[in-house]
Amino acid sequence: MPLETPRAIRIASVAVTCAFLALPALAETAWVKGEVQVNLRSGAGRDFRIKAALSTGDRVEIVGRGEGWTQVETASGVPGWIPAGYITTTAPAIVALKQVEAERDQLAERVAELTQTTAALQVDTESRAQRDAERDAEVERLTHENIRLRASTRWPEWLTGAGVVLFGMLVGAIVAGRSGRQQPRIKL
Repeated sequence: MPLETPRAIRIASVAVTCAFLALPALAETAWVKGEVQVNLRSGAGRDFRIKAALSTGDRVEIVGRGEGWTQVETASGVPGWIPAGYITTTAPAIVALKQVEAERDQLAERVAELTQTTAALQVDTESRAQRDAERDAEVERLTHENIRLRASTRWPEWLTGAGVVLFGMLVGAIVAGRSGRQQPRIKL
């Protein structure tokens, strides 16, 4: 017994819906390619209502594929169909350019940060070099002062040596005077 047309359509739409619910596991990222604007339709064909317009560089997720049509979901979550020839799985140049520009901006910010850090480190290095020079001069001054102080503390040694010599001369004179012998005198 043949199925009635509205019932067949309902069964077919339920089957298609079930099939499409199972398809998100096949999702892959793609972009609208070329310098175009393509209509996102509610079904696979030109007879279906237009839901949105997609432009070059718009990102979509591929949900399924039909004959000449690809079912997609936009980045904002709008599902629909577009002709298969208008998408590519490689990012178009405009998307790559935006990514490169964003990276360039991040790198420019990083360079500015590093430039500030470098300037601060140079100031710190110069300050440390000046402190090191001041410390070296202080060490040199203290070394000379230490040498002078050591030399001035030797006077007790000198006095002790002079006292020993004088004591020796005195003892020699006493011993010579007691021996009774006269020493020839040296006249200067």
